[in-house]
Amino acid sequence: MITWIHTGPSVIASFLASLVEFVEALTVILAVGSIRGWRSALTGAAAGVLALTVLVVVLGQSLLQAPIVAVRLLVGTLALLFGARWLRKAMLRATGVIPLHDENTVFMRETTALRQAVVHRARWDPVALVTSFKIVMLEGMEVVFIVIALGASSRQMGPVSAGAAAAFALVCGLGVVLHKPLANVPENTLKYAVGILLCAFGTFWSGEGLGLEWPTGDLAILMLAGGYLIVSQMLIIACRRYRTHVPAPTSTARAGAATHPPRRRTVRIRRKALLGLFVDDGFLAAGVLAWIATTAVLTRTEWVDHAFMPGLLFGGVALILVLSAGRVAIR
Repeated sequence: MITWIHTGPSVIASFLASLVEFVEALTVILAVGSIRGWRSALTGAAAGVLALTVLVVVLGQSLLQAPIVAVRLLVGTLALLFGARWLRKAMLRATGVIPLHDENTVFMRETTALRQAVVHRARWDPVALVTSFKIVMLEGMEVVFIVIALGASSRQMGPVSAGAAAAFALVCGLGVVLHKPLANVPENTLKYAVGILLCAFGTFWSGEGLGLEWPTGDLAILMLAGGYLIVSQMLIIACRRYRTHVPAPTSTARAGAATHPPRRRTVRIRRKALLGLFVDDGFLAAGVLAWIATTAVLTRTEWVDHAFMPGLLFGGVALILVLSAGRVAIR
């Protein structure tokens, strides 16, 4: 039986994560439509949404038919990798290592690139079609994974899908009304919150897939989220204090390296291969996978009392996350 403690955070995580991705896709679609024409821009975006919907239905139904223990171990591991990637980036942004995401800057960059592209006088503009389709697919793949992961693991595909659909409707409505990038949406804060929630869900489901018993049941999800919040805030505070003592030239060099644009630019779409959804730091990904495998071995061999295994799983993942972000922040 799924309680509101399990379903509620799933829906919230689905809504917030989808909101972030749809806002980013909207920025590019607005740039495409304003420069290249709305017919092709909206057609390409609609094709992308249709393709993503089919993926959710097909993959979601397939996972719902699989054994729940296997699904939770697989999806929990992937959710942990995915959430750790988001949380790591959010912490690095909070410490100033990575520049904050700014939709107005993205919009200006995209419009400049689109103006430089060859203009086609035909009814359908292939540049606009492909650009809109690609941005919806690339940003939407993260939404698809989150919806499938949260829905299949909790056996609540309907409510989780509704959360994503609500975010889609909200962003589309605001885009139509405002007709400009949603720069005031606290995107970086939302990514931080979603990273914490996904890490909590991923740890919980991975533990259940490994046969661990959470002493507080579904309430452990909220406790894990609180744990990741505390650990991440401690790291952010420590890194900020460390960086205040870094010599100015070093800090300037870091900022310049982080914000320096590439020399060549066409229509810029971030390339997110399937592997890139879960891995952007090899140390973090390898560490999380290794620790889950270690936890599985310790659980089966009973070298450690089972009562300590849930805390050990969380503690190991949190330590790996701290080491991954910390080694970049203090460079």
